[in-house]
Amino acid sequence: MGTDHTSKIVGAVWGLLVLNTLGSAGAQTIIPLPRSLIQVVTMGALGAAFVLALAVNLRLRIRAGAFVFLLTLLLVPSVISSANLESGFGALFRCARLALFAGTLWLLSRWWDGGLTFVRHHIRMYFAVLGSVAAGALISPGAALPDLYGGRLVGALWPLTPPQIGQYAAVITGLTVLLVLGRRTDRASAAVIIVPALVLLALTHTRTATLGLLVGLVLAIGSLILTSAAARRFFAWAVLCAAVAVVGFGSALQAWFLRGQSQEYFTSLTGREKVWDALLAAPRTTSEQLFGMGLGDKSFGGLPIDNSWLAVYHEQGLTGVALVAAIIIVLGGAALLRPPSLPRACAIFLISYCAIASYTEAGLGDASPYLLHLAVAASLLAAPAADPTLPAPAASRRRVPRWAREWR
Repeated sequence: MGTDHTSKIVGAVWGLLVLNTLGSAGAQTIIPLPRSLIQVVTMGALGAAFVLALAVNLRLRIRAGAFVFLLTLLLVPSVISSANLESGFGALFRCARLALFAGTLWLLSRWWDGGLTFVRHHIRMYFAVLGSVAAGALISPGAALPDLYGGRLVGALWPLTPPQIGQYAAVITGLTVLLVLGRRTDRASAAVIIVPALVLLALTHTRTATLGLLVGLVLAIGSLILTSAAARRFFAWAVLCAAVAVVGFGSALQAWFLRGQSQEYFTSLTGREKVWDALLAAPRTTSEQLFGMGLGDKSFGGLPIDNSWLAVYHEQGLTGVALVAAIIIVLGGAALLRPPSLPRACAIFLISYCAIASYTEAGLGDASPYLLHLAVAASLLAAPAADPTLPAPAASRRRVPRWAREWR
């Protein structure tokens, strides 16, 4: 199988994983889509991704790494807590989904070599998703900016919520900016992605995604400042533009940030704290504290948890929290130990974005876009694979005594 053909299949597998993690709950679409139909499509995408990954990696060549290993270990508390069926048979179904998701990443790990291949796959796939959002907004602005969401942008063709759209826009914007700074793409091609993505991000009024984009870029570009003149120039211009924006458009930025909410409602994280307090105050057995209640829909009392750490604690217990924390710490530590480079900067951006978003968004404990972001970071931090076309190093010759040579 040719290299180009294999690369296309790997890209298709990544696209199917992206489709699987889009979810099935969101705003009303222009053409009503039954939730059961969406679930069949997303789960079918995951099954197809696994089959394609297996077909292109029949010899099961994998690269052992801490990320996929810890993700696989996360199945242990998930299965233990889901086996008692407190969360219904859906919990076991979600465990099977997580196992298939992790298995597909294991098969793809063969191509994790520290290069930017999966960064480009990531940008292309999520840009296609954002293209569907933009198309829905053009076809039916009323459906794309409904009053139910306070006029925030939603998916009118596929049920996507404002936080989802904001997340996708922020991630591909940050990665594309870094590719420009690393001279891995030209400015015209980057503008085609960055400008529409920023417009969609602004229309979603998503504060978490905006904060994650800004902080992630500061950390990522900061890792390049000592070795890249382009990074230093960009950082200086960004600071200047930010100062001008704060002085000239401070009131408009504050209004956008508050989204018409009161100061008290904003400080309570739009009511999230009430759900968090109730979740932490709920009585739990020792087993439930250690392994959780089973994989569910990331809600408590019918309300979304909107915090990855509390969602993991609720569904996979303290064991799950420890494993998710280990994933972030291991990836972050690996990024800090690498010498300055563009792949390292992209990994720092993705890790920091996921860490920031974990405070107000759930998803680190189950198959989700956040785990795909971290998978891309893991691929960037992997050691380059040995080139099979190069001759193997000559074996070191051991000095042989003269008497031994005579008896050979």
